[in-house]
Amino acid sequence: MRQQSADVTSRTRGTERSAARRAELIAIGRKLFADTSYDALSMDDIARQAHVAKGLIYYYFQSKRGYYLAIVQDSVADLVTFAASGLERPAVDRVHRTIDGYLRFAEDHQAAYRTIISGGVGFDAEVQAIRDGVREAIVATIAEGAYGRSGIAPLARMGLIAWVCGVEGATLDWIDRPGLSRDTMRELLVKSLGGALRAIEELDPSYPAPPPARRDG
Repeated sequence: MRQQSADVTSRTRGTERSAARRAELIAIGRKLFADTSYDALSMDDIARQAHVAKGLIYYYFQSKRGYYLAIVQDSVADLVTFAASGLERPAVDRVHRTIDGYLRFAEDHQAAYRTIISGGVGFDAEVQAIRDGVREAIVATIAEGAYGRSGIAPLARMGLIAWVCGVEGATLDWIDRPGLSRDTMRELLVKSLGGALRAIEELDPSYPAPPPARRDG
């Protein structure tokens, strides 16, 4: 029994070390790819800059593409978690906070953001799934704030999806051609959301747009 227990403990520690090592490699990769495109770094470049053997990256991620997608997924997980949190806040604060977090993500992870929105490693099902997860998290956050629930009718959902798609394109242009501050960009997107919510109400009065909220500070 003691030997069996020791074996289980050893396997558990090995699993924990492996998970920690994988997380460490992803953290390194997030820094390397923060504003560098997928094609700009070879596996040799990555291994050299990360100070690890190239074989270690292959061991955990099988390929450069697998490594990059793991990095993107990890980065996006932070954004999705952020968007889904803060339920105790007033609706207008949650909207501002979510949009500000979205813009911060795009600023801080420009290469990953471009990959999610416009491709970069081949716009395949995995990349689409990452993008769709972000969209659904943002739509759910806005719906909760505007209507008190995330399950909404197709017309209301389409109106919010259309707004999110506009946000994606505008944010891409914003990081490519910086000219507006993040605060100004956030306020512009918040006001355009108000327009989308009023359009939804006009077409379906059962989804009234929340009254404009005044924010202090």
